[in-house]
Order: sequence, then C-alpha cells, then structure tokens
Amino acid sequence: MRSMSDKKVKQHKKPRVIPGFGITLGTTVAMLSILILIPLGSVMVYAFCMTPREFWENVTSPGVIYAFGTSILTAFIAAVVNSVFGVILAWVLVRYEFPGKMLLDGLIELPFAIPTAVAGITLSKLYVRDGFLGAPLARLGITVSYTHIGITVAMIFVGIPFVVRSVQPVLEKLDPQFEEASYILGADSFSTFFKVILSELMPAILTGFGLALARGIGEYGSVIYIAGNSAREHTQVVSYIIMQKLNYMDYPGATAVAFVMLIISFVLLLLINIVQIRQSRRTNNI
Repeated sequence: MRSMSDKKVKQHKKPRVIPGFGITLGTTVAMLSILILIPLGSVMVYAFCMTPREFWENVTSPGVIYAFGTSILTAFIAAVVNSVFGVILAWVLVRYEFPGKMLLDGLIELPFAIPTAVAGITLSKLYVRDGFLGAPLARLGITVSYTHIGITVAMIFVGIPFVVRSVQPVLEKLDPQFEEASYILGADSFSTFFKVILSELMPAILTGFGLALARGIGEYGSVIYIAGNSAREHTQVVSYIIMQKLNYMDYPGATAVAFVMLIISFVLLLLINIVQIRQSRRTNNI
C-alpha cells in the first residue's frame, strides 16, 4: 500500500525543466542581491545616515528643485508624445503589410541598442542652430538644442520603444470579432476605435507611458549633450545634478537626490505593476 501511494505521489509531481531548485534559487537570489538589492540598499543606508535637516537642505536647494521640475516636466511631455505616436507605430506594424516592415520593426529597438551618449551627440548636432534639422527650425524662430525642447526630443527618442513594445503584443492578440460586432451594431470607425479598441489597449498604453516616464526622468547619456546644462536657463536634469555633486565630492548631496529618485522609480514601478495585474485579472475573467 505504501509503495503504491509513493508511486502515485511521484506520478503527480510536476517535472522541473531546470533541476536543482535550491541551487538555481540560491544563484538567483545571490545575483539579485549583488547587482540590485545591495547597491540600492546602500543608497538608502547612506541617506538614513543624514539628519532630516541635512537631507531636506540637500533636496530642496534651488538647483535641485529646478532639476526635478525640468526632468519630470520634460519626461511627462515626452511620455505623452510617445503614447500617441507609439500607438500609431504599433498599429501600422500589426495591421498593415508593406515593404520594409521587418526593417522598421527592428529600428524600433535602435534606442536600446546604441549607446545613449551616441544618441545625445547625434541629436545635438542635428538640432543645433546650423544643423540639418536645427537650421530650418531656427529660421522659424524655434531653438531645439540646449533648451527644454531638446531635452524632450532626447527623451522621446529613448522612450518610444517602451510604448510600442507594450502595445504591439496586445494589439496582435486583440480579437477582430470585437470590431466586427461594433460595426454590426452600427458604430462608425471613429467610435469603434475609441470605445472598443482603445479601451482594450489602455492598460498597455499606461504601462508603456509609465516605463517611458521612468526612463526619461532618470535619463543621462542622451540628454546631457543636448540639454546645455545651464543653471540660468534651468536646463539641468536630475541625473546631471547627481553627477555634478559626485564630481565635487558632495556625496551626501548626491545620495539625497539619488534617494528621492529611487522613491520616484519605486512609485512608478508600483503603479505599472498594479495596471498589469488588473489587466491580467480582466483578461482572465474575459
């Protein structure tokens, strides 16, 4: 009887693809701790070593306040622009067939592949007053490089893949019967898109928006060359302030600003995960 029960237990056990659960879990936790948890924890430890007054003085100085305002505002505008054009790009890649489609789909990943410093240098040269794109804009009275517009352009460049890759798989799995039912019920194309398709894509759009916003707020390489980093013009971003404080060996100031950035990142990731969980539950219920 006992041998029969042991055989049944063994039969009901799910086979593991990777053997050695303890070893693999230990390796995962060790690498996660070394690469992520310990560095982030050290920022928190250094921040808590400061008195509340020192911490408040470091994060509320005029330069830091302007840098946070510049980073958050330009990142928000860039994320909104990416949300609109990212949906359009994903729509074209999913719903249409045309020559060069695979090439265009691959180019979406380009901001992930190239170094951000290369992107920053290229954008700054393109949009400078005598540049290829900057010259005609300058004749219209629009200055891009070394302004808030330039910072926004750089953040759009690095953030567009997040929205496209978040919306694209959802759009591919969207059942065409929803659109057919909408047309049968008498809805036009405008109503079908905004009331049927867009409502299904909204969680994915919000996820891409949050990822692009988080990336833009913490961006350094692609922004630093086109921003101008002028304290008078308020074109300094938060990442530049942290680097500047490190260069001046102001470690408490850099740690305080980095800790605030860490909190902002955690809040954004938490909101993104909440949206994804709700979308998963909604999809499973459907």
